[in-house]
Amino acid sequence: MNLDRLSRWFPFLLLAAVAALTFWLDQVVRLPSSFTGKTVRQDPDYIVDRLTAVKMNAAGNVGYTLYADRLTHFPADDRTQLESPRFVSLLDGGAPITVTARQAQLSANGENVYFEHNVRVVRDPTPTQTRMVLETEFLHVIPDAHLVRTDRAVRLTDAHTVVEAVGLELNSETRVLKLLSTVKGVYHDPDRAARGR
Repeated sequence: MNLDRLSRWFPFLLLAAVAALTFWLDQVVRLPSSFTGKTVRQDPDYIVDRLTAVKMNAAGNVGYTLYADRLTHFPADDRTQLESPRFVSLLDGGAPITVTARQAQLSANGENVYFEHNVRVVRDPTPTQTRMVLETEFLHVIPDAHLVRTDRAVRLTDAHTVVEAVGLELNSETRVLKLLSTVKGVYHDPDRAARGR
Protein backbone atom coordinates (compact mmCIF):
# COMPACT_ATOMS: atom_id res chain seq x y z
CA MET A 1 0.00 0.00 0.00
CA ASN A 2 1.36 3.40 -0.92
CA LEU A 3 0.39 5.73 1.92
CA ASP A 4 2.85 8.32 0.63
CA ARG A 5 0.84 8.69 -2.57
CA LEU A 6 -2.39 9.10 -0.63
CA SER A 7 -1.06 11.65 1.79
CA ARG A 8 1.43 13.58 -0.33
CA TRP A 9 -0.62 16.60 -1.39
CA PHE A 10 -4.10 16.23 0.04
CA PRO A 11 -3.25 17.00 3.67
CA PHE A 12 -1.23 20.10 2.83
CA LEU A 13 -3.91 21.53 0.60
CA LEU A 14 -6.43 20.69 3.30
CA LEU A 15 -4.42 22.51 5.95
CA ALA A 16 -3.90 25.53 3.70
CA ALA A 17 -7.60 25.71 2.92
CA VAL A 18 -8.68 25.35 6.54
CA ALA A 19 -6.06 27.87 7.75
CA ALA A 20 -7.26 30.35 5.14
CA LEU A 21 -10.83 29.72 6.28
CA THR A 22 -9.86 30.44 9.87
CA PHE A 23 -8.14 33.72 9.06
CA TRP A 24 -10.92 34.77 6.74
CA LEU A 25 -13.69 33.92 9.20
CA ASP A 26 -11.91 35.86 11.91
CA GLN A 27 -11.96 38.92 9.65
CA VAL A 28 -15.59 38.39 8.57
CA VAL A 29 -17.02 38.08 12.07
CA ARG A 30 -15.26 41.06 13.65
CA LEU A 31 -17.53 44.00 14.32
CA PRO A 32 -16.37 47.56 13.67
CA SER A 33 -14.83 49.15 16.78
CA SER A 34 -17.82 51.48 17.16
CA PHE A 35 -19.96 48.41 17.99
CA THR A 36 -17.69 47.04 20.71
CA GLY A 37 -18.71 47.96 24.22
CA LYS A 38 -17.39 47.37 27.69
CA THR A 39 -20.31 45.23 28.85
CA VAL A 40 -19.72 41.54 28.23
CA ARG A 41 -22.88 39.71 27.26
CA GLN A 42 -23.44 36.00 27.71
CA ASP A 43 -26.02 35.77 24.93
CA PRO A 44 -25.20 36.23 21.22
CA ASP A 45 -24.66 39.78 20.07
CA TYR A 46 -25.43 38.97 16.44
CA ILE A 47 -26.77 36.14 14.33
CA VAL A 48 -26.63 35.77 10.55
CA ASP A 49 -28.98 33.29 8.87
CA ARG A 50 -28.20 31.67 5.53
CA LEU A 51 -24.70 33.11 5.31
CA THR A 52 -22.88 33.19 1.99
CA ALA A 53 -19.48 34.86 1.97
CA VAL A 54 -17.04 35.00 -0.92
CA LYS A 55 -13.40 36.06 -0.92
CA MET A 56 -11.82 37.02 -4.21
CA ASN A 57 -8.13 36.49 -4.95
CA ALA A 58 -5.77 39.14 -6.34
CA ALA A 59 -6.74 38.22 -9.91
CA GLY A 60 -10.42 38.89 -9.17
CA ASN A 61 -11.42 35.23 -9.18
CA VAL A 62 -13.26 33.44 -6.39
CA GLY A 63 -10.73 32.09 -3.91
CA TYR A 64 -12.98 30.89 -1.09
CA THR A 65 -16.69 30.53 -0.55
CA LEU A 66 -18.33 29.92 2.80
CA TYR A 67 -21.94 28.88 3.28
CA ALA A 68 -23.61 28.30 6.65
CA ASP A 69 -27.19 27.89 7.77
CA ARG A 70 -26.42 30.20 10.70
CA LEU A 71 -23.49 32.16 12.11
CA THR A 72 -23.75 33.14 15.80
CA HIS A 73 -21.23 35.33 17.62
CA PHE A 74 -20.84 35.24 21.42
CA PRO A 75 -19.10 38.33 22.84
CA ALA A 76 -18.35 36.79 26.26
CA ASP A 77 -15.52 34.71 24.80
CA ASP A 78 -15.44 36.18 21.27
CA ARG A 79 -16.43 32.78 19.91
CA THR A 80 -18.22 32.24 16.61
CA GLN A 81 -20.40 29.22 15.93
CA LEU A 82 -21.38 28.02 12.45
CA GLU A 83 -24.23 25.63 11.80
CA SER A 84 -23.88 23.35 8.77
CA PRO A 85 -20.79 25.10 7.41
CA ARG A 86 -19.67 24.38 3.87
CA PHE A 87 -16.33 25.89 2.91
CA VAL A 88 -15.03 25.62 -0.66
CA SER A 89 -11.44 26.53 -1.45
CA LEU A 90 -10.19 27.11 -4.98
CA LEU A 91 -6.50 27.51 -4.13
CA ASP A 92 -4.25 28.41 -7.06
CA GLY A 93 -6.78 27.17 -9.58
CA GLY A 94 -6.34 23.59 -8.37
CA ALA A 95 -9.06 21.09 -7.63
CA PRO A 96 -11.69 22.46 -5.25
CA ILE A 97 -11.41 21.37 -1.62
CA THR A 98 -14.70 21.28 0.27
CA VAL A 99 -14.98 21.06 4.07
CA THR A 100 -18.39 20.29 5.58
CA ALA A 101 -19.58 19.54 9.10
CA ARG A 102 -22.73 19.86 11.15
CA GLN A 103 -21.08 22.54 13.27
CA ALA A 104 -17.88 24.56 13.56
CA GLN A 105 -16.54 26.73 16.38
CA LEU A 106 -14.06 29.54 15.79
CA SER A 107 -12.27 30.71 18.94
CA ALA A 108 -11.28 34.29 19.69
CA ASN A 109 -8.71 35.66 17.24
CA GLY A 110 -9.08 32.57 15.06
CA GLU A 111 -6.48 30.67 17.08
CA ASN A 112 -8.48 27.43 16.99
CA VAL A 113 -11.17 26.04 14.74
CA TYR A 114 -13.17 23.00 15.78
CA PHE A 115 -15.18 21.17 13.11
CA GLU A 116 -17.64 18.77 14.74
CA HIS A 117 -20.04 16.00 13.71
CA ASN A 118 -19.88 14.41 10.26
CA VAL A 119 -16.72 16.26 9.27
CA ARG A 120 -15.91 15.59 5.64
CA VAL A 121 -13.06 17.04 3.59
CA VAL A 122 -13.18 16.35 -0.14
CA ARG A 123 -10.57 17.17 -2.76
CA ASP A 124 -12.13 16.92 -6.20
CA PRO A 125 -10.29 14.84 -8.81
CA THR A 126 -7.59 16.34 -11.00
CA PRO A 127 -6.25 15.11 -14.33
CA THR A 128 -3.53 13.20 -12.43
CA GLN A 129 -5.20 12.40 -9.09
CA THR A 130 -8.42 10.74 -8.03
CA ARG A 131 -10.96 12.25 -5.66
CA MET A 132 -9.81 12.10 -2.02
CA VAL A 133 -11.98 12.14 1.08
CA LEU A 134 -11.15 12.52 4.77
CA GLU A 135 -13.95 11.67 7.22
CA THR A 136 -14.05 12.06 11.00
CA GLU A 137 -16.31 13.32 13.77
CA PHE A 138 -13.96 16.04 15.02
CA LEU A 139 -11.16 18.08 13.49
CA HIS A 140 -9.14 20.66 15.46
CA VAL A 141 -7.25 23.18 13.33
CA ILE A 142 -4.50 25.39 14.81
CA PRO A 143 -3.54 27.70 11.92
CA ASP A 144 -0.62 29.53 13.55
CA ALA A 145 1.03 26.22 14.45
CA HIS A 146 0.22 24.75 11.00
CA LEU A 147 -1.48 21.80 12.70
CA VAL A 148 -4.60 19.74 12.08
CA ARG A 149 -5.46 17.20 14.78
CA THR A 150 -8.08 14.74 15.86
CA ASP A 151 -8.17 12.05 18.51
CA ARG A 152 -11.16 10.39 16.87
CA ALA A 153 -11.47 7.73 14.19
CA VAL A 154 -10.48 8.92 10.72
CA ARG A 155 -10.96 7.44 7.28
CA LEU A 156 -8.91 8.53 4.23
CA THR A 157 -10.01 7.25 0.84
CA ASP A 158 -9.23 7.66 -2.82
CA ALA A 159 -10.02 5.50 -5.84
CA HIS A 160 -7.55 2.79 -4.86
CA THR A 161 -6.79 3.22 -1.15
CA VAL A 162 -8.70 3.12 2.12
CA VAL A 163 -6.84 3.98 5.33
CA GLU A 164 -8.49 3.96 8.75
CA ALA A 165 -6.93 5.04 12.04
CA VAL A 166 -7.69 6.49 15.42
CA GLY A 167 -6.11 9.91 15.72
CA LEU A 168 -4.37 12.04 13.16
CA GLU A 169 -1.88 14.89 13.30
CA LEU A 170 -0.74 16.83 10.28
CA ASN A 171 1.96 19.49 10.25
CA SER A 172 2.18 21.38 6.97
CA GLU A 173 5.60 22.87 7.73
CA THR A 174 7.33 19.55 8.38
CA ARG A 175 5.08 17.74 5.86
CA VAL A 176 4.53 14.98 8.36
CA LEU A 177 1.21 13.17 8.58
CA LYS A 178 0.90 10.94 11.63
CA LEU A 179 -1.80 8.34 12.01
CA LEU A 180 -1.72 7.83 15.76
CA SER A 181 -3.11 4.34 16.45
CA THR A 182 -5.05 1.35 15.15
CA VAL A 183 -3.96 1.99 11.56
CA LYS A 184 -5.43 -0.27 8.88
CA GLY A 185 -5.16 0.15 5.14
CA VAL A 186 -6.17 -1.51 1.90
CA TYR A 187 -4.67 -0.73 -1.49
CA HIS A 188 -6.38 -1.97 -4.65
CA ASP A 189 -3.87 -2.12 -7.50
CA PRO A 190 -5.84 -1.44 -10.71
CA ASP A 191 -2.92 -2.63 -12.86
CA ARG A 192 -2.83 -5.97 -11.07
CA ALA A 193 -6.57 -6.45 -11.58
CA ALA A 194 -6.17 -5.63 -15.29
CA ARG A 195 -3.42 -8.25 -15.55
CA GLY A 196 -5.75 -10.82 -13.98
CA ARG A 197 -3.54 -11.65 -11.02
